[in-house]
Amino acid sequence: MTPDNHPSPPADTGGDGRESARALYDELTDDLLYDPAIGYGTIMGHPCIRLAGRFVTCLERNGTGLILKLPADRVTAVIADGTGVPFTANRAPMREWVTIPTADRAVWQTLLEEAVAFARSTLGKAERS
Repeated sequence: MTPDNHPSPPADTGGDGRESARALYDELTDDLLYDPAIGYGTIMGHPCIRLAGRFVTCLERNGTGLILKLPADRVTAVIADGTGVPFTANRAPMREWVTIPTADRAVWQTLLEEAVAFARSTLGKAERS
């Protein structure tokens, strides 16, 4: 479970019978915490999950969609296949960020694993440049 002292995104209040996006997010991200490099953080004032300081994921402010950071080519593919939509900040799409608007356990779990792997792959790159 999410610790009580952890700031949380708003709960999903949708009543359409789908699994609650918030409950699914909490469950899947809690499963990542076995790794001591993964923990809670914030991004743009919003709670998120980070790996050694690198952004991995957060829940949309409205509590329904999953936002992830993935390689740009993967983001393009996820948008092209209709699974995701571009994530925008200040009206400009961010090439390595995608929003998955529908709570789907299999999709979210797969993409979370990819986001963790991507964050892990970027560790140390700044030092080597």
